[in-house]
Amino acid sequence: MAPRLSLRGSIAARLAVGYGVLVAAAMAALSAIVYFGTVGVFERSIDNTILGAQARLTDAWRAGGRPALVGEIDAQLHDLNDTDTEMLGLVGAGGRLVAGNLGSWDPATPPADIAAGRLVTVRMARRGGPAPVPVSVRLAVVGLEDGSRLVVGRDLVDVDAIRSVVEHALLVSAAVSILLAFFGAQLFRGRLEARIGEIRRTTARIAAGELSSRIEVHGRDEFAHLGQDINRMLDRIEALMEGVRHVSNSIAHDLRTPLGRVRNRLDRALQASVDPDALVADARMAIEDIDGVISLFDKLLQIAALEAGVRAGSFETLDLAAIAQDMSELYEAAAEEHGVTLRYTGAPEAMVRGDRDLLANALASLIDNAIKYGRSGGRVDVSVIVQEGATVLAVRDYGPGVPAGDMDKLTRRFYRVDQSRNLPGNGLGLSIVAAIVQLHGGTLDLRAIAPGFEASMHFPAQR
Repeated sequence: MAPRLSLRGSIAARLAVGYGVLVAAAMAALSAIVYFGTVGVFERSIDNTILGAQARLTDAWRAGGRPALVGEIDAQLHDLNDTDTEMLGLVGAGGRLVAGNLGSWDPATPPADIAAGRLVTVRMARRGGPAPVPVSVRLAVVGLEDGSRLVVGRDLVDVDAIRSVVEHALLVSAAVSILLAFFGAQLFRGRLEARIGEIRRTTARIAAGELSSRIEVHGRDEFAHLGQDINRMLDRIEALMEGVRHVSNSIAHDLRTPLGRVRNRLDRALQASVDPDALVADARMAIEDIDGVISLFDKLLQIAALEAGVRAGSFETLDLAAIAQDMSELYEAAAEEHGVTLRYTGAPEAMVRGDRDLLANALASLIDNAIKYGRSGGRVDVSVIVQEGATVLAVRDYGPGVPAGDMDKLTRRFYRVDQSRNLPGNGLGLSIVAAIVQLHGGTLDLRAIAPGFEASMHFPAQR
């Protein structure tokens, strides 16, 4: 079982924490909007009301002096409009209340210390009633020409009640949000770790040798796409490993027979009674077997070089049709020996960019296979077709063909349809052809055509 990662090392944990922080930040922003959208509106409304009342009272002062101002204060206090919240007063130069309903003042902020025209919040009581209780008051102080001060305010009892309700609701919602964010983050982390854990467990089984293990794909999200990509990679790896095993087995099989023959001949050569002529014949056949082994390794090295693109630097513009005609003429005699008619048809000219020797070798391998596996008394067709600038070189025989189950294995190294290996060859011909075509930027198409088999090399259009 894969070990559980720490908070510092687990991306799932970090994402979960980030998710929780994001939810908390969103809730904080929403709470701020709600708070300032409710309490803030009431506070601004009170400020506007205070400034409006202050403007009316200062107008009365300018119009009729202190008597007019006192009369306006009394009128506003008894007009039955906000009489339970408004607080007005005219404070003389000595601090004595001349008019209004102001009660005891907070000693820390006397009217004389409040800047004129500035809205402040203080604690004070309303005048009148059996037991005046200090409350929060929002007010402004205006200095008059005779040294007295005009105080205009509103108590904040209702606003404080609303603020308390809103703050309580926000605290409750914040607590609930934190819990939801925590459990949501844990759920998010659990689901993420479960998906990642499934991938890790599968890779652990593969590392232990279970190459057939695959990731179960659920849904169509990013993890599903990742699982599909990993499964495709594993399919490719498994195919490559199977190819390696097949190549190893084939090399062992193909080397054991010639090396065994060489050993037997050398063993006979050590015997004193061996006829000199027989010794020479054994030595010659041993050299032929060793040459066959060397040829096998040369072909493997050739495939490796082609796949690495070593020969790509020697490319030039060539006429593939001319190469096909020359190779067809070269193999006419070999075809006649097998009772096969070799025929070339196609375009008079087909320009491609590549290596002449490699293309000739690829075509020679295809023609040799067609003659070898074609039906005696049949024919082999070599054709070159140019379609929209692209060139197709095809070789077709009319023999028994290839079973459908073997079509996708023909280009594997050492794979042979004749599993008994009675026919000459080592199963590297089509592997080399495929590597040559790939080096030239083309594709090798193999298909069964009743009757027979066709191999075609497709080369891209010249630019």
